[in-house]
Amino acid sequence: MTVSPTGAEPRKKIDTSVPNAARVWNYWLRGKDNYAVDRDAGEKVREIFPNIVDIARESRAFLGRAVTYLTREVGIRQFLDVGTGLPTSDNTHEVAQRIAPESRIVYVDNDPLVLAHARALLVGTAEGATDYIDADVREPDKILEQAARTLDFSQPVALMLLGVLGHVADDDEPWSLVKRLMASLPSGSYLVQKDGAALSEEYVEAVQEYAETGAVPYHLRTPERIAHFFDGLELVEPGIVDVTQWRPELGSSGEHAPVQELCGVARKP
Repeated sequence: MTVSPTGAEPRKKIDTSVPNAARVWNYWLRGKDNYAVDRDAGEKVREIFPNIVDIARESRAFLGRAVTYLTREVGIRQFLDVGTGLPTSDNTHEVAQRIAPESRIVYVDNDPLVLAHARALLVGTAEGATDYIDADVREPDKILEQAARTLDFSQPVALMLLGVLGHVADDDEPWSLVKRLMASLPSGSYLVQKDGAALSEEYVEAVQEYAETGAVPYHLRTPERIAHFFDGLELVEPGIVDVTQWRPELGSSGEHAPVQELCGVARKP
C-alpha cells in the first residue's frame, strides 16, 4: 500500500470520551475495534431500533455487490471511497482487485483510528494501487487534489459514498459536495451512494438518541431527498431501492426484509 503524504502530518488523538461513527458501526458488525463508549451508544440505538444491526450487515453486502458489478460488468478500474470507516472483510480494494488486480483504490476518512488500521490492513495487489487520504467529505477539493496522485481522472472512476452523507447536515449542502466531486470525474464514471431513510418513527427516534450521546449526528432523509443526489446521472437498474433489493445475489437463501437504507448506482453521461 502507498500511504498518502498526509499520513506524515501530526497524528490526531483518538477521542474515546464520545462515540465515534466508525467504531459504533464496527461494533454492530461484531468487530473488536471499538470502546465502551461506542458499545454503549450502539446498544442505545439497538434498544430502540433493533434493525440497525441488519442495516450494518446489509450495507456491507451492498458494497460488495456494487463493486463486483462495476468491476466485472462495467470494467471500472478506479474507486474513490469517501468515508470508508474501519477496515473489515471484503473492503473495496479486496473486492475489486480480486476480479481485476490492476484496480486502483483511494480511501478517504478523517478518523485517526481508521488511519492507523488503514496503514496496516489496506494492502492491495502489486499490479494495482491502494492509497489513503486523511480528509473530510466536506473537503472535496483536497480529496480530488490528493486522489489525483493515485487515480487517473481522464479515465472513469467510481465514487463511493456509503453512509457518509448522513453525517452532513442539510445546511452544509451535501448535494453540492456530491456535484463538486462528480464534476471532476469524466463521462463513464459512477456514483455509488446509500444512506438511511426516514421511513419509521423508531429509526428517527434511534438517531436522535444517538446524537444525544455526543456523537456526530446522523441525518435521515426522505427518499425524495436521497434521490436528489443522483440528479443528472443515469441510474442503473433497479434504481433507488433498499440495499437488500439492489441486485441481490442469485441463490441467496430467503427473502431479505427491507432495512430502511436506500441506495443507488448511477452513471455520469
